[in-house]
Amino acid sequence: MIRDVATFLNRLFAVPAGVEVTGLSLLLAGLLALLAVLWLRAAGRARRAEAELDRAEADAARLDAVLKAQAEMSGRMQTMAEIIGSRQADLTRALSERLDGMSNRVGQSILATTKDTKASLSVLAERLAVIDRAQGEIRSLTGEVVKLKDILANKQTRGAFGEARMQAIVADALPASVYLFQATLSNGRRPDCLIRMPNGAPGLVVDAKFPLEAYTALEAAADGEARAAAAARLRRDMDVHVRAVSEKYLIPGETQDTAFLFVPSETVFAVIHEEFDDVVQKAYRAGVVIVSPSLLNLSIQVVQAVLKDARLRASAGRIQAEVRLFAEDLERLDARVAALKGHFAHASRDIDQIALSSEKLQRRGDRITGIEIGEDSDPRARPEALAGE
Repeated sequence: MIRDVATFLNRLFAVPAGVEVTGLSLLLAGLLALLAVLWLRAAGRARRAEAELDRAEADAARLDAVLKAQAEMSGRMQTMAEIIGSRQADLTRALSERLDGMSNRVGQSILATTKDTKASLSVLAERLAVIDRAQGEIRSLTGEVVKLKDILANKQTRGAFGEARMQAIVADALPASVYLFQATLSNGRRPDCLIRMPNGAPGLVVDAKFPLEAYTALEAAADGEARAAAAARLRRDMDVHVRAVSEKYLIPGETQDTAFLFVPSETVFAVIHEEFDDVVQKAYRAGVVIVSPSLLNLSIQVVQAVLKDARLRASAGRIQAEVRLFAEDLERLDARVAALKGHFAHASRDIDQIALSSEKLQRRGDRITGIEIGEDSDPRARPEALAGE
């Protein structure tokens, strides 16, 4: 074994550039290379150890800073805890005070709300009582409507209803001296109402008609054929009414050239004017104006204005005469005032003269009072001097 090692060390391996390379040389070179590697590794480890030492020092410094910051943080936290504790106590006290105040306010609000609720309930009870009364009135009104329906179902009572409504409108708006119900005309006909016009003008005739059957059939028509038949019936009934008013109540010189045909239902009147314009135009040509309760009321107001104007015109002459007499009395009063003013002027002059004489008398009295007996040398004591005054 030793011989083999010695042989290896003495063995010549190569002669590069004239240098002999033996096993020993190779071994030394390997040892040197190993030493170099070991030295490099040791140097790297030393550098790493130094870096780790630096990092450890930096970590230690940071740890010191952290510990210092932690200490400062602990102090701050302690201070903050004390501040928070004091503020919490203040907050607790403030909340307690506010809760007490809120409790009082809530209690007062509850009391006020209770009072308001009681008042609202009492008002509600009153309104419910009013509603109950209204319901009772509605029930009674329903009964009246049923009665009205029964009345309108009968032709005679229906005519009386229309006539009564017309009479109510006329009587409410005009004085009793200017209208006459069921007046007899020269031809023996008796319209429902005759309104006397002023200044001897012919009277205005108002007659009530109510085509209810035809209107009811028109409203109840289920198809076009039934509606056409009902419309024809309504048109025929209105033609009959218009012709009757035109022929019976339009008398030249006794009545106006136009008469009112009163339809006592706004609904029926609206249907006639909307769907039966030919009937309305035909009535106009015949001198008959179809009016509803509202239009009759408006026409009566026009008649009121005409009557008022006629009364004013009738009173105009008397007013002018009174104004003329008033002017004459005013002239006489003016003359008397002028005479009285002259008397006052004379009286004023007389009063001035009297005042002047009174002043003279007063001055003379003063002089007489100042005279001393025995002083004849004073010219004021001589009678002629006193007379000269």
